[in-house]
Amino acid sequence: MKRSLILFSAIATLVLSSASFAQTTPVKKADGILVTSTGMTVYTFDKDVADSGKSTCNGPCAINWPPVSAKDVKPAAPYSSVTRDDGSAQLAYKGKPLYLFVADKKAGDRNGDKVKDVWHVVKD
Repeated sequence: MKRSLILFSAIATLVLSSASFAQTTPVKKADGILVTSTGMTVYTFDKDVADSGKSTCNGPCAINWPPVSAKDVKPAAPYSSVTRDDGSAQLAYKGKPLYLFVADKKAGDRNGDKVKDVWHVVKD
């Protein structure tokens, strides 16, 4: 009986802890902007329509502006996810898809801010 209780307890702990592997969001606030967990700056694109559920940056655009993945993420407001043209999940903030910039090489870089006046760091 004691062995069964210990086994049940171990299984319950494993099941409950596996649910915690899904992140609520892979971004955080730092110095007044959103960044990834590794400190990389996060951007929005003016051509994306908030709450449309879509990203307009696909193909070659997404090579320079990689989407912030929402895979294995359970976002809570003000975060959500959108489905990209390739079927992958992309994280959104206040309904706007989030991106990184390929020219940002280290945490804290903000080289993508105001590129062509359509890319912006996410300030909160």
